[in-house]
Amino acid sequence: MVVCCHCRAPADPTDVLTCTRCTAWGRMQVDPGYRAVVMKSPRKAVALISGGLDSLLAARVVMDQGVHVEGINFFTGFCVEGHTHAIRKQDRARPKRNNALWSAQQLGIKLHIIDIIDEYKDIVINPQHGYGANLNPCLDCKIFMVNKAREWMETHDYDFIITGEVVGQRPMSQRKDTMPVVARDSGAYDRLVRPLCARNLPATLPEREGWLSRDKMYGFNGRSRKPQIALAAQFGFEDFAQPAGGCCFLTDRQYSVKLADLWKTRGSKKYELDDIMLLKVGRHLRPRPHFKMIVGREEGENRFLEGYRKRFIHLLPVSHVGPLVLLDGVIAADDIELAARLTARFSKGRDADSVTIEVNDNDNPAHTIQVTPMAAKDISSDWYL
Repeated sequence: MVVCCHCRAPADPTDVLTCTRCTAWGRMQVDPGYRAVVMKSPRKAVALISGGLDSLLAARVVMDQGVHVEGINFFTGFCVEGHTHAIRKQDRARPKRNNALWSAQQLGIKLHIIDIIDEYKDIVINPQHGYGANLNPCLDCKIFMVNKAREWMETHDYDFIITGEVVGQRPMSQRKDTMPVVARDSGAYDRLVRPLCARNLPATLPEREGWLSRDKMYGFNGRSRKPQIALAAQFGFEDFAQPAGGCCFLTDRQYSVKLADLWKTRGSKKYELDDIMLLKVGRHLRPRPHFKMIVGREEGENRFLEGYRKRFIHLLPVSHVGPLVLLDGVIAADDIELAARLTARFSKGRDADSVTIEVNDNDNPAHTIQVTPMAAKDISSDWYL
């Protein structure tokens, strides 16, 4: 007789089934003790879901082999998808979604979003393997995240980890020589499975144990996206996030310049979430070494910067339409006049003889000053960050 090994209900002897009584499911297996085909719970894997195409495909490839998959996404503060799109008018037509949640929805899996902002600071500030082209600690980042996934896997009694890595796709963390470093230093070793390039790598534990078939995984290599896009079409995935170095702002040169400036002027490599959020918004100028201006470039950015008015001295043109400007640093009286003239320059009154600027320093009542907008030729290119 064929029975379910969970509730002993009669079962139909197929390769994969769901018990009609207890809804348990898994691959069929012959139990010598009962001389019957019984249910066996499937293997379980946790997939790092970034929101990109590769992690979406990697999870699906493993799911198609009968493995129960759940996703994990780590929130660092540097990867806030849709944040600037939602703020700026020119980007409002772009999708405003969390791509990791969207990927999980496409896969039909549960996604665990874990805040690692504080833990991640040491990775950004002191990367053991150094930075990439900008302030991106890609190799240390990958090791850290796989290690956190390993801890989650062990705590929840899962069997292995899935990532969407492809040999040769990234210059730091996804090279033939660095991929073993990620597996070793994260403590995942051969429980780390990269389904999209598995055929180019040594067999992992899930392959050796028969939990996964190597023949049903892939041998993608290099930076070309054509194989992934073709596989996405095969699975029926559409409207997925387009790859462009991931969503991490640390890979962006201009953002990295602003972060380096923040560290230099504060005298230490420290940051809070508000700091790194503000670096993503507005025009940043440092007209003098001891203070910086954050200038809203449009209505959406002005509204966002309003949320920080109580933390900074801020300026606003009142005689003409113009930007909200935050002043970050130690501000002297002559600095206010300089900042006001620059604020007037970025307003609709840039060609006027005089512009009225409201000054709010939070410790005193707001007051206005009349200034002449600074001429474009007097604004040094070195002031722009």
